[in-house]
Amino acid sequence: MRNSEERPAPRQWKRVFLDALAETSNVAGSARQAGIAPRVAYRTRRSCDDFASDWRAALFEGYTNLEMEVLGYLRDPAPDHKMDVTAALRLLAAHKETIAQERATRANVSAAEVRASIERKVDELRKRVAGRDIQPERPHR
Repeated sequence: MRNSEERPAPRQWKRVFLDALAETSNVAGSARQAGIAPRVAYRTRRSCDDFASDWRAALFEGYTNLEMEVLGYLRDPAPDHKMDVTAALRLLAAHKETIAQERATRANVSAAEVRASIERKVDELRKRVAGRDIQPERPHR
């Protein structure tokens, strides 16, 4: 018997999935939290335009969160918090088209304009990472 606190009811899986996707940008993990197989989510995305739109919005939110986490880490790296900034930048660069399309839709501008903006941001973050890697260590007091 299913415990409603452990797994969402079937009609609730979409909201649970999309919330987790926005938080993690991880389809398999989001499907697991929603109590479904990833293929169910992918199939629903192909067959339901509203769900596909919500999926894009959730991923956009996830990428925005990642971008803010990287920026926060670069500004104030906590010693007990490790982050693979290079991998995060690769992920953002790899998905810049998805991000550009969603930002363009929201801002009512062309995807090319948004792509250029994303490329500038990723380049700026890369320069910050490179700058951190070559700066001499500060003496401890």
